Amino acid sequence: MKRWMTPTTRLLLALALATAGVLACSGQRPVAGPQSGAPPTGPTQGGRLVYGLSADANGFNPVTDQFAAQSYSMTGAIIEPLVSVDANGDWKPYLAESLTPNDKYDEWAIKVRSGVSFSDGISLTGDIVKANLDAQKASPLNAAVFVPVKSFELADPMTVTVKLNQPWVAFPYYLAAQIGMVVPPASLADPKAASLKPVGTGPFIFKEYVPDNRMVVTRNPRYWRQGLPYLDEIEFRILPDSQTRAQTLEAGGIDAMGTSRDEDLTKFGALKDAYTVHRAQGMAVSEYFFLLNTAVAPLDDVRVRRALAHAIDRKAVISTLRGGLTEPADGPWSKDSEWYSPGGYPDYDPAKAAALVKEVEAEKGPIRFELISTPDPNTMQGVELAQDMWRKAGIEASIKQADQADLINRAVTGAFSVTVWTQFSSQDPDGEYIWMHQGYAKPVGQISLNFSRLKDKQLSDALDVGRMNPDEAARKRAYATVQERLRDQVPYVFIDHLNTGAIVARTKVRGIGEHVLPDGAKGLPLTGSPIPYHPFGQLWLSER
Repeated sequence: MKRWMTPTTRLLLALALATAGVLACSGQRPVAGPQSGAPPTGPTQGGRLVYGLSADANGFNPVTDQFAAQSYSMTGAIIEPLVSVDANGDWKPYLAESLTPNDKYDEWAIKVRSGVSFSDGISLTGDIVKANLDAQKASPLNAAVFVPVKSFELADPMTVTVKLNQPWVAFPYYLAAQIGMVVPPASLADPKAASLKPVGTGPFIFKEYVPDNRMVVTRNPRYWRQGLPYLDEIEFRILPDSQTRAQTLEAGGIDAMGTSRDEDLTKFGALKDAYTVHRAQGMAVSEYFFLLNTAVAPLDDVRVRRALAHAIDRKAVISTLRGGLTEPADGPWSKDSEWYSPGGYPDYDPAKAAALVKEVEAEKGPIRFELISTPDPNTMQGVELAQDMWRKAGIEASIKQADQADLINRAVTGAFSVTVWTQFSSQDPDGEYIWMHQGYAKPVGQISLNFSRLKDKQLSDALDVGRMNPDEAARKRAYATVQERLRDQVPYVFIDHLNTGAIVARTKVRGIGEHVLPDGAKGLPLTGSPIPYHPFGQLWLSER
């Protein structure tokens, strides 16, 4: 995010940046599915990996700096969280040995794993974990997430008790992200230094950072997981231009990269002897949609919002932009998710769209609004498709270009009508609470984490049940109601489940998406969108 924003706005907008981005998609036809070369004998120690990232990090301090995919890639090699997520999408203890709720789920006991030390030699203890959580709760960056937290208390030298104002069933999932990452006391005492030279318990230690160019990390000899990491060194190279990044991979200048370009999946996926392609799947993948500001005219009229949805031919968009690779989205969760509930989305029906438009026009006049997009040509292609489909229904959308920082700023402050957007990649539906609940919908001009500003009691009540009720059947019914209300009120015009985000690597790079958690469970392969990220501690290099 641009550094010209005020500190308060910049910190609060980081919550949006962590889960929302603007997608640049091409019209090339991708190939489906992950690829892999012939398996070698097994992991080997040593070697240097050069990994291409799409952007630099804003900083490496999880308490004060905004994190996006590139931040997690670089910082996550050094700083670890209390919790992780397995391949089934279930939370698992990581730096925590266990997390145990009371009967009401309004209190959690976090037992800290023993035998863990930071790379500076300081042992991990309960008071350090408590100090980190207290710092996160006090930080403007994450204060909104920790609203339900009453206090963090040290129960014994290795146990922190989390006392809540209400039951919170999915609380551990939040500790798998930025707010659960733990740094040593020296980093808490000097946050500016921690932003430039991170220290953690992770498999690698900081060596060098050149802004907008590279970050280098080396093997941590104190790492608490025996035998790891395999690599001696990683250079994260900052290559913002996607075409340059792909060309550098082809030329051998980097060994792996993240991408969201369909043409990269097509090109490198066809070269199976030279490259592997690893794609994010399921709940880890965001949805691509148009975000509507329900607090401003004409989008404050639900008939207009429904007309916009009925006018969009999602299959035509997918065929044009994704080569038919993705599936249409009708809510925040894909059909392969256990939380998915079918039915009720306003499908493509140009006649119904036109009828709704005429009904509104008879009362209020022509329907006109501004549609915001980043200037990227591939993003613009999708925006222009939507503009044309809406025009055919009688809706006039004028396109305004804005860079990503300005676009996010507009979304959070309500200075928009409609904008292109990607979001919703949490492993548990409760992760979307602050983006949808009416308690986070603020008036236009104020910072609002509920970007659509939709205030719907039924939707919010269902989100509350999903957050507070430990019964899985009750939670599924609640999130079915969430989907029902989103389809009825249409704060988002969904397009597709964006599973084109991928990691492309030379075949010598092994272990991407194959990491194992401390308890032996397979970890979630990839997460995040539009470009996913993954752990680096178990990557290794083969001879080919």
